[in-house]
Amino acid sequence: MAWVESLQKAINYMEEHLLEKITVEDISKQANVSPFHFQRTFTLLTDITVGEYLRRRRLTLAAEELCRTDSKIIDLAFKYGYDTPESFSKAFRRQHGVAPLEARRSKERLNSYNRLVIQVSLKGAEPMKYSIVEKEAFQIVGIRRQFACVDEDENVAGIPEFWGEVHANGLDDKLFQLNNGEIKGVLGVCDSTIFDFEGKKFFHYWIATEVKGQLPKELPENFRNYEIPSSKWAIFEVHGPMPEAMQKTWKQIFSEWFPSNGYEPAGTPELEVYSNQNPSDSELYSEIWIPIK
Repeated sequence: MAWVESLQKAINYMEEHLLEKITVEDISKQANVSPFHFQRTFTLLTDITVGEYLRRRRLTLAAEELCRTDSKIIDLAFKYGYDTPESFSKAFRRQHGVAPLEARRSKERLNSYNRLVIQVSLKGAEPMKYSIVEKEAFQIVGIRRQFACVDEDENVAGIPEFWGEVHANGLDDKLFQLNNGEIKGVLGVCDSTIFDFEGKKFFHYWIATEVKGQLPKELPENFRNYEIPSSKWAIFEVHGPMPEAMQKTWKQIFSEWFPSNGYEPAGTPELEVYSNQNPSDSELYSEIWIPIK
């Protein structure tokens, strides 16, 4: 349960610094995980992004202060992180359904989002099929794209778009042809290494496949290779159509499996393994590989 306690520590940090400009990197350090891993785990457990949680909590506190004090709208806007009264009013109306002045005058009912406490289900109602294996370092080959660690909305839309482009260009077929390693299929790989570029922090997401031995002399443009480190892996079976089955299994892993086992994510690259079957097939088989410690 140590990783759950780490997540709660990060949430407590958010609450203690709600009125400050904090970044996902600042928050993830409290949980001792990368910004990408923290954002994904947080969203899996809560169904909202880190940024949305911060916005909801700040606007909840702003509404409370609005109704019990005579503070000026402009002062509340700046206090709760908005550059202008107009941007504050727009966000306030989106959450509460009324403008700040209307809320103050008419005492309208407002939407309150309370401080979050992580409570993880341990019931394990649905069985999970998994195995634990040791695997030496191996090579993947494919195409990668960088995503900003803090731009959650871009990542949510950008990664599926990336897959769409690879499929439309026929590069996934080329990856299946190159695949001669032990892991059969095309891989979605989240690289946990964070790097700086033009003052922002990014991570790489790969669409690739395992290749043993020497690389073919002729590879598609932009293909490159990368070594996945030696790890102990928890390999989970995924049954059902995409993307629902994959999303459901990820959530089950973090809400049920990790809390009931003595393992934690190792923080190195994680894999999703896809076959060349019809992604809408109700009998589709896929896998999730998570390095553990």
